[in-house]
Amino acid sequence: MKNHINNIWDVLIIGGGPAGMTAAIYAARAGLKTVILEKEAPGGKMIKTDLIENYPGFIEPILGPDLSIKFYEQATTLGTEFIFDEATHVKKLEDRNFEIHLASGNIQIAKAVIIATGTKENLLGIPGEEKLYGKGVSYCAVCDGAFHKGKAVAIVGGGYSAITEGTYLTKFVKKLYVIVRKNYFRADKWNVDHLKETPGVEYIMETVVDKINGDDKVESITIRNLKTGEIKDLEVTAIFPYIGAKPITQFVSNFDITDENGYIIADPKMETKTPGLFVAGDVRDVPLRQIAIAAGDGAMAGQMVVEYLQNLR
Repeated sequence: MKNHINNIWDVLIIGGGPAGMTAAIYAARAGLKTVILEKEAPGGKMIKTDLIENYPGFIEPILGPDLSIKFYEQATTLGTEFIFDEATHVKKLEDRNFEIHLASGNIQIAKAVIIATGTKENLLGIPGEEKLYGKGVSYCAVCDGAFHKGKAVAIVGGGYSAITEGTYLTKFVKKLYVIVRKNYFRADKWNVDHLKETPGVEYIMETVVDKINGDDKVESITIRNLKTGEIKDLEVTAIFPYIGAKPITQFVSNFDITDENGYIIADPKMETKTPGLFVAGDVRDVPLRQIAIAAGDGAMAGQMVVEYLQNLR
């Protein structure tokens, strides 16, 4: 892909997941000169997801890579360009344009910027986690829980997300192991007790997961008790780590637009307190992270950029 050094784009979108590509569809369709900056393959977490069956418009489940290609083809057909690189720093110029510095050393100029970088999950950092991502290793129970109906699965973590997502999984699974490193939870007592009293739920405290086992899919996990040192395998078809995630926002830390956890703060029109700087998708602090929600954010951000640039003119 050719470099566009000092080429002035109407809008530069940082992140090529569902939020970023939807924003591009709206912006490019309105005639804006649009580019997406993506450091990996278009699709974000979609491309690493096996089956998706809750995205509107698809009666049959669709493979994550296939849905990513559909987003990509629609965006590029409308004129969106892609630069496969990573943003390292963004600053606003005196002429109200934005200067985006890339890891390659190139610089892009844009009249408006949409941040759609999403989040990066905190990983367990154990053998099998990366290999079996999307094949039983999942960070979204709402996305993938239904694929394990009647099976045994494990959830890792003792916080609110782990407990609430575990409660959701009990709608489908026969057996749920809740594996907690500490001897206490970081969630309210009512939710902890409610999940524990649900049939088929077993709490395993002061324990860590050492390994995820399987060739083409998750078959079991190896756990270790931190007090006794006992090691054993649990037969499960999936493992859901919920040990936190971090929004990818370090490259705009100079704008003071994030909350205490690093998520970007914006108004209902997806605009931050910096005029011309918009946000979409999981990088916002939203209560539910789904492809449909990210796409909705992208649609709003893309259209609001159109209005912002019209007002500038």
